[in-house]
Amino acid sequence: MKEPSIVLAGGGTAGHVSPLLAIARALQDLHPSARIVAVGTESGMETRLVPAAGYRLETIERVPMPRRPGRALLRLPFRFAQAVKHAGGILDRAGADVVVGVGGYVCTPVYLAARLRGIPVVIHEANARAGLANKVGARIAARVAAAFEGTGLPRAEVVGMPMRAEIAGLDREAERRGARIGLGLDPEARTLVVTGGSSGAVSMNRALAGAVAAISQRAPGTQVLHITGRDKQILDDDGRLLTAPGYVQVEYVDGMERAYAAADLMVCRSGAGTVCELAAVGLPAVLVPLPIGNGEQRHNGQPLVDAGGALMVENAQFTADYVASTVLPLLDDAERLEGMGRRAAAYGRRDAAEAMARIVGQVVAAASEDQGSGNQGTGSK
Repeated sequence: MKEPSIVLAGGGTAGHVSPLLAIARALQDLHPSARIVAVGTESGMETRLVPAAGYRLETIERVPMPRRPGRALLRLPFRFAQAVKHAGGILDRAGADVVVGVGGYVCTPVYLAARLRGIPVVIHEANARAGLANKVGARIAARVAAAFEGTGLPRAEVVGMPMRAEIAGLDREAERRGARIGLGLDPEARTLVVTGGSSGAVSMNRALAGAVAAISQRAPGTQVLHITGRDKQILDDDGRLLTAPGYVQVEYVDGMERAYAAADLMVCRSGAGTVCELAAVGLPAVLVPLPIGNGEQRHNGQPLVDAGGALMVENAQFTADYVASTVLPLLDDAERLEGMGRRAAAYGRRDAAEAMARIVGQVVAAASEDQGSGNQGTGSK
């Protein structure tokens, strides 16, 4: 069988782009000569991340569903039809053998364009609750995969979350000392890492700032690395960067695997990718779901909590008092942390990207056999 031409669709946020790129790399490992094209929009993170990873990016118009009646709603059918036509042109130029979608606005037009051409579709759903694009796409997909149980998508196979090899293959124990030294930390101190995500979280930052005195009382045996997010540094009363014994703040960490390796305990949001990465590397966590949308972050994190690998606290309850009364004592409890890490690792999966690559390969092979036997299917089952 010739090496396949694969079109990957998805984007908007890192939650879509990161698994897309992980799948792309695994596909390249399995099919070194495969032709891979990604489809996104001009406004998403994919415009930077996909070319930086070495893949060709094509873009189509972002066509969200208007929230209110009006001119935008009236124009929706025309704009959507144009997006499907544009997506079809990309598939034709790529000579696509299969479409792999990970969700986001861009996916629905690509799925429908593939359907019109009889190109099989493979879907990966990253969230515990499926998004609209993948709900539509799952109806016509040859295979449907998911990071979590209970997405509601038909025929979904739980494969876990595709993630970067640097994280999927991380040995925290082996990398711990070097990671701490590289981040400016004491290599021997118990280490808490706190992050609100790539853009930071003002409420979490405020809670940490209020807990600095409690943190310093536990130094030098305890230390906190606070990843504040860009332009969200914590300042003292004199307007200078807040520093204290046992407390180190940075705006970001280049490569979260370094933070995972350094940490004995993580406090973070419960985005789907983060939850799956924590489980994969066996890192105990306190999850603080982002209080927006349909509560998807709570749903993402609950399975890890149920497995015994994490605690969960509502955003409004994550205060300086909570850090002092719950988080810091947990950091001191090595036996409890060891058990949480073991249970997290038992729940987690490290091979999702490779599983997705195998599924895609199987779909391409099946489609090739159908064509060879003279069957002209639509790519759906």
